[in-house]
Amino acid sequence: MFEPIPLNLPSYPIRIKEEGDTTYIFDEIRKKFLVLTPEEWVRQHLVQFLVQEKNYPRSLIKLEGGLKLNSLQKRSDILIYNNSGNKIVLVECKAPSVKISQDTFDQIARYNFIHRVQWLLVSNGLQHFCCEIDFKKESYRFVEELPQYA
Repeated sequence: MFEPIPLNLPSYPIRIKEEGDTTYIFDEIRKKFLVLTPEEWVRQHLVQFLVQEKNYPRSLIKLEGGLKLNSLQKRSDILIYNNSGNKIVLVECKAPSVKISQDTFDQIARYNFIHRVQWLLVSNGLQHFCCEIDFKKESYRFVEELPQYA
């Protein structure tokens, strides 16, 4: 059983419940309780951060959406759209115990071959890395943080 730890994100009132030996966390986007795993702990905090601090509308956030990558079925952790229905942010969440490595960046880059979003965020809840993709110049640059939702 995962014991929640403090993350390098603001603290939010997140609903948790116990049933038998299993702990659940409430997902405000999907409106249901999910098994509390270390990665889910990070994902739910990031969702709260994106909504409350960066003003991304809940209605434009999709969690664990499926995608096809070289005939393999994969899932992107968090995908955010704008009001026009265009994908704008892709987030990859890792458990706090997972070190952010080149493999993590390679994973989100592969997913972005499909999604083609401008902003990428990788986080294990303790470390956060954000970059902006310039498709015309075929380049990217790391930035301090995601922009506010406009």
